Amino acid sequence: MKRRILPLILAGVLLLCTLSQAGSAADAEHLAPSRTYHGQFTDIAPSDWYYDNVAALYELGLTNGQGSADRFSPAGEMTLGEIVAMAARLRSLYELGDSEKGPAAHAVSGGKWYLPYAAYLRSEEVIGQEFDGLYDQSATRAQVAHVLARALPASLPAINDEAVTVGYASRRYIRDVDEYTPYQQDILTLYRWGILSGADTAGSFLPDSTIQRCQAAAMITRLVDSDLRIILDWENSLSYSKEGATLEGLVTSTGSFHSAPSPDDSKAVDDNLRYMLSRGQRQMSLNYGKNTLTAAMAQQLLAAFLDGVRSYAEQGYNEVRCSYSIRTGAMSLTFSSSLCGEDQIDHYRQAALEAAIQVHDRLWKEGSLTASLTETEKAKVYYAWLCGHCRYDYHSSADSLSHSGYGALVNGLAVCDGYTAAYNLLLKLEGISCTTASTADHIWTVATLDGVTCHIDPTWGDQASGVDYQYFAMSEEQAMSRF
Repeated sequence: MKRRILPLILAGVLLLCTLSQAGSAADAEHLAPSRTYHGQFTDIAPSDWYYDNVAALYELGLTNGQGSADRFSPAGEMTLGEIVAMAARLRSLYELGDSEKGPAAHAVSGGKWYLPYAAYLRSEEVIGQEFDGLYDQSATRAQVAHVLARALPASLPAINDEAVTVGYASRRYIRDVDEYTPYQQDILTLYRWGILSGADTAGSFLPDSTIQRCQAAAMITRLVDSDLRIILDWENSLSYSKEGATLEGLVTSTGSFHSAPSPDDSKAVDDNLRYMLSRGQRQMSLNYGKNTLTAAMAQQLLAAFLDGVRSYAEQGYNEVRCSYSIRTGAMSLTFSSSLCGEDQIDHYRQAALEAAIQVHDRLWKEGSLTASLTETEKAKVYYAWLCGHCRYDYHSSADSLSHSGYGALVNGLAVCDGYTAAYNLLLKLEGISCTTASTADHIWTVATLDGVTCHIDPTWGDQASGVDYQYFAMSEEQAMSRF
């Protein structure tokens, strides 16, 4: 049976998501100008790059200036209340032909001026309660993207879909947006629609920065007018290649490190693992203070980090050793592999990575993988490839390389932890977020595909009769009932 797992074996970076293009863009007749701009704002000039955007914003009835009727304050920061108001006017104009009619239906006496606009957007399910208590604060660019990506009821044409999908997956572009970035998918959507191009040649978004009124004007009017949208000219030739990728580059970290994590604090344990792995290290030093660390606690910490590192199967570590001092409270953890000597760990890890890169690049080059595929479709391609190029090792020993990604990708021979390590490595090279799940005698992949958590087991999918897809994209209930 394919349920072999080495005792204490350990098995496991833009969100990349290809969005469906249901629906069509807002048509011009839905968003007709209601007035004419004749230079009402004295603080913008025809030579300003944003002049046409601000003029269009005014003509659509989406702004009346700031503070006084003759000032737009293009360099001023926008509050969340202001961006919500503009988005609400845009939605009302599209739905009702009047920029104020929708919000007016939610007007209440007293209260902040922006509350009817927020209430209208909530009624249209554009936003929820995420901004409650924050409307007077300056809006971040990520928050603005969240609102504007949902402001219209239909999707716009993804004119930059391939450029964004390939450029983001290769990490050549939009590198400051990752799985930890608030509203990641909304940001990528606006790039795909041609609403954003980034702040520099790498397409950086600066998600935590505030936004100027002129920048918001440009984004909103691009939603309305297809002629104003940006076609990205990013250089993506051969950008699908993962040559030069590193194992540490497959792990993201917020930079958080806890010097004395509790054994039952899984988030702190994971923070420390991410911090260490993302720096290409395999040792970790902790300090609990004098006379606070006990032998029992040290064993609990060892077990916690051993269990935690299972999420990172692609890293190739399957055991953890520790040394500690009860007197000083200092503790040192070293992550290694029982499958090879200390002088060989890096060799096998790097060889597995290079083999995975070759698989990734070959599948892209031959067209089995394309930018138009969804994450689920890409994961299925890798699933079929691994099942077709690896055999289950029924004769493996406890120290066999069949327990590693190297065994699956280089030797073509593996057991469940080897299949899982190899599959997670392939998925992470593709930018697909994944981890692992396990029972006492089996381990498999858990991946987030197009926003859905899926359980995937290439070990059982690899049958003598061919690829068995019933073990691909299972629910948690299905997986646990089978294993």
